[in-house]
Amino acid sequence: MAKTHFLKEGENNRHKIRQIKKPEKEEPIERSCFILARSTPRRPAMGSDDSGRGSIAFFGTYRPPVPLDIYSCPADPPPSSREDEQHLTDGVSYNQNGRSIPAAALKELLTFLGKKNPALAAECGATPDDAEKGRVTGLVFVSERDKGLETLHVALVRPKGEGGAVKVLSLGDVYGADTFGGSRMEDSGCIAGGFKVGARTVGHSLVYVSTKEPVTKRRTPWTVVYRTNLADGKTERLTPPGQYDVSPAVSPSGKMVAVANFRGNKWTGEIERLNTDIAIMNVDKAAQGGLRRRILIRDGGWPTWGSENVIFFHRGTGESPTNWAVFRYDIATKETVRVTPEAIDAMTPAAVSETRVAVATIRQKSRQAAMTTPREEAQYRHIEIFDVASPDRPVQISQKIRPKGDHYNPFVADGGSRIGYHRVRTDDLVIGNNLSAPTKSFDKMHSPHTDVGLFRVSGVFPTISKDGAKLAFVDNEFKAVWLADTQGLRVVYEKRGSNSVFSTAWNQNPNKDTLYVCVGPSFSAAKPLEIYAISNVSGPSAGRKVQRLTAGNFNNAFPSSNAQGDKFVFRSTRDGGKEKFHKNLYIMEDAEEGEFGQGTVTRLTNGPWTDTHCSWSPKGDWVVFSSTREMPASAPEMAFLDAGYFAVYLVKVSDPTVVVRVVQSSATLAGHVNHPIFSPDMRSIVFASDLAAVSNEPISMPVFLHSVRPYGDILSVDLRDTDDITKNKDIQEFHRITHSRYEYSTPTWTKFATDDPNEQWNMLAAKGSATFKPACP
Repeated sequence: MAKTHFLKEGENNRHKIRQIKKPEKEEPIERSCFILARSTPRRPAMGSDDSGRGSIAFFGTYRPPVPLDIYSCPADPPPSSREDEQHLTDGVSYNQNGRSIPAAALKELLTFLGKKNPALAAECGATPDDAEKGRVTGLVFVSERDKGLETLHVALVRPKGEGGAVKVLSLGDVYGADTFGGSRMEDSGCIAGGFKVGARTVGHSLVYVSTKEPVTKRRTPWTVVYRTNLADGKTERLTPPGQYDVSPAVSPSGKMVAVANFRGNKWTGEIERLNTDIAIMNVDKAAQGGLRRRILIRDGGWPTWGSENVIFFHRGTGESPTNWAVFRYDIATKETVRVTPEAIDAMTPAAVSETRVAVATIRQKSRQAAMTTPREEAQYRHIEIFDVASPDRPVQISQKIRPKGDHYNPFVADGGSRIGYHRVRTDDLVIGNNLSAPTKSFDKMHSPHTDVGLFRVSGVFPTISKDGAKLAFVDNEFKAVWLADTQGLRVVYEKRGSNSVFSTAWNQNPNKDTLYVCVGPSFSAAKPLEIYAISNVSGPSAGRKVQRLTAGNFNNAFPSSNAQGDKFVFRSTRDGGKEKFHKNLYIMEDAEEGEFGQGTVTRLTNGPWTDTHCSWSPKGDWVVFSSTREMPASAPEMAFLDAGYFAVYLVKVSDPTVVVRVVQSSATLAGHVNHPIFSPDMRSIVFASDLAAVSNEPISMPVFLHSVRPYGDILSVDLRDTDDITKNKDIQEFHRITHSRYEYSTPTWTKFATDDPNEQWNMLAAKGSATFKPACP
């Protein structure tokens, strides 16, 4: 689990939330936070039609807890107040990565809609004639409104003179689920076409990225660029087989597409700087005599066309992976010129013309990696327009309206008179002593399996009790343990000072109201980390008992009890060498006494490697865990937390010499396959992994410029045999459960299912109880 840090503003008011109408200051919220939801308490129905095998819950890292949305501001003259900012969507869900739709292209889309779905066309109230005469404009963008899937939608925007209303259409509703349906992530929609080749007219099409086609090769991107004809819905793949692209952009004529192409047709684990080159190709291979695809620029990403002859792009610079700049490439002269000054970081360009480009900038590096101090205005991500002729005099777009706010991924709107971007909707939020909070704790997600439910928890290390009645998790500061059940939502354990609390896990005996937690410094194997049991955890605080179970000043973590609840398995650095670097699995023989009194510990695995993230099987005979035990000798020893080399294994509890590798990350074992958990029926194992690589350019996201270690998505494998452990060696077929640009991790699986996760537990805290303050940057 990649650690998420947060600024500690309002430290003395950690649990205070109050509603306000207008903020005095703004601190954009960039990473996941827990947020409250109102619901009616109801015990989940087991074995419902759509979730017969229960539900998987997981945590989303780096996903803002406050929704993202899309706005624009005037470019010349630049905005002078917040009144100059225009909201471009309907404000529903998370919306980002928008691009304008030309009037002629929007006319084609609305014409097709009128033929294919007259009822929806009548409901949206926009006609092809409206598009042609400017009575409605269009925006294609990414939204999470379809069961949490990050997919493309179209906003039909009426000018203020026409009422200013916004109607949002799903592309699946317009062009059908065969093209825009199923489990996938879509991104970077842009409009191509609208030109002639001889006497032939090439109509408009939508060019975009999708992960809808499964890729069986491990640690390989699923990102492919497609083109869908707006006039008839016909779709073709533009990315050649065996190659993978992100960040498409169309030239002003509509004839060419530029993409960031994964170098060597592979992903090698890079995060801050993807190894991509910029390739260009024709839009319509039938009309233009083939794609004629070729690599144009080495080491570049996020291309944008200034003209048919000029491409702007961003590139990592220098030795540090956190240094970024925007460059201009002249196709005719093959000359590359740096546009943005060396003293600042600049990324995600949007060309305004051959010489002018809008970029997102960070003018001063911050200590966001350590999260030790609040940021200054210059340390936020802002939108500026640079001119090649005078790069030292940029036009500032967002600084005056929201100086303490991050703004992402600019795009050109209204022919260049306005610049669009997305940011979090912080208008009604203030971080610190005056705080109002969003109103949801869980998001029910689209599941690719009809018999398994899926939901995202806005809290770290979610764990659900065996009877499905209680959910526990850790806040994003790794300081408090929260419990949600029919009694409400409340803090049941809290640590102050330098120590963290994490890795919550229920004792699996439903008659025991016991929750395990780990306390100490995280990601520091040489320092002590102890396991505690909180008994009577859901009862009154006076009857709650907190007991330390581990001794010896070792690094102990990730407890998981057997079904009877009298033992638990955990990982520890005991016997881990002089520097306590190696970790193995152990069994605590007495789950109540721990190592104290008559309690003893039995070693389960043994070796100079890292065995971790262990989980006891429902039948009690196996333990599943993640390990680096087969890391190649050539790999750097201290790279466990970066390059990975993790795979998932099973060990037989009665005979620990029987160890079977179930899932590997790649042929070289480089990568992450972590936090494995059995399904309640023991037919499957769910885990977090980078088997599907990355799905966009990470620098474009609300992730601060520091090293991250993404697990990627939630995936699963089906066991071949639940009795013979050896038959489960090296299972090749895996199921991708989530498709996301965010990091999803720490899954858990409950046998219970419900139509709305909010109704499984009463998430409305009792009046007068502590409420959660999302302490986020």
